[in-house]
Amino acid sequence: MTQNGAAAVAPKTTGPAGPAVDAAASPPSAPATAALGHAGAAAKAPGANEDARWRPVLGLPCSLTVDLPVPEFKICDLLKLRTGSLVDARWHMGHDLPLRLNGTLIGWSKIEVVNNRLAVRLTELA
Repeated sequence: MTQNGAAAVAPKTTGPAGPAVDAAASPPSAPATAALGHAGAAAKAPGANEDARWRPVLGLPCSLTVDLPVPEFKICDLLKLRTGSLVDARWHMGHDLPLRLNGTLIGWSKIEVVNNRLAVRLTELA
């Protein structure tokens, strides 16, 4: 479900063997290894099919964004913006921020500082 109550639908793509696969499923965290079967042919380990399914898309670029909503922002506020302007987001540090992949809500996150750099911690999947 998205924040506004609409159901999020994951697109279907064609996998390397032809059947439709769910693009929203998460890839396995570690590669599977092949084992030898009785006939000496390589038999695939349980996660090998998932590895093969994700292989064609692993290198595709995508855009990951964190949305910082600014309520009550108006055109007159936009016209006043200059270099160095501060915008009061009225967003409390404890509240989660929407995390989007190519514009689709995938979860919620928090902003943290790690080694003097801003980082995003995933707190909940959508």
